[in-house]
Amino acid sequence: MSPAEHFPLYHPPGAQRAFGSDDATRRFAKVAQLEQGSRVLVLGCGPEGSAAVLLAQELKCSVVAVDTDETLVSPVRERVRAQGLADRIEVRRVAPDALGMLDGPFHGILVPGRVQYPLDVSLRTFRPLLGKRGRVGFTFPARVGRFTPKPVLDFWEKRLGAPLLLPRELLQALETAGFEPESVESLHDTELDALYKDMEAHLPEGAGPESGTFREELALHREHNQRPGVSYAFAVGRRKEPGEKPPASRDRG
Repeated sequence: MSPAEHFPLYHPPGAQRAFGSDDATRRFAKVAQLEQGSRVLVLGCGPEGSAAVLLAQELKCSVVAVDTDETLVSPVRERVRAQGLADRIEVRRVAPDALGMLDGPFHGILVPGRVQYPLDVSLRTFRPLLGKRGRVGFTFPARVGRFTPKPVLDFWEKRLGAPLLLPRELLQALETAGFEPESVESLHDTELDALYKDMEAHLPEGAGPESGTFREELALHREHNQRPGVSYAFAVGRRKEPGEKPPASRDRG
């Protein structure tokens, strides 16, 4: 099986998303300087498209909410219609290889808790969709803590098709891909454990083979006492233009 066949990483329908809370959405909106009329792409509709709804209701942004799974898209369409937000939120199902064909540019791209593509593919796809000074905030697994057991590293390297990176290495990957890296955070142990418990609770009865790798991920989490040395991180970067000078140092010397 090729690494690309593991993507998007399985996530039980209806389960909460890492960095999918209203507070996390507001933090991204502040960093991305979103305001009324800003055009935002939300990738991964999540439970009823809460991030898209918040951006449209509170900030009056123009939102395109997309997912590759029609079973996730349909409830969001219904909520948008019910709340009278169809003039601000466009909901679409897109093929996994068609995200780059969306009509940009966007002021911001938000990917809360959805790992759609390998890291290099994600960054190559996101950058052309952003306007100048546009920002992306995306979720990706990362190494955390002082020690990550070898079975955990092996599992994630096979799943991602690449070594598991530290949060600072995610920022370096952003820079290499043409972004100005701005911030990265990861779920704490208690947050990660709560996420896994909710995901397990939403596993469908008799879930198919696509959930098998997630069950293995969950087993590793428990085997290492809820501290496997890996978590989900959320990184933010600003589209950088060719020849752009680096930001002024904040150190006054």
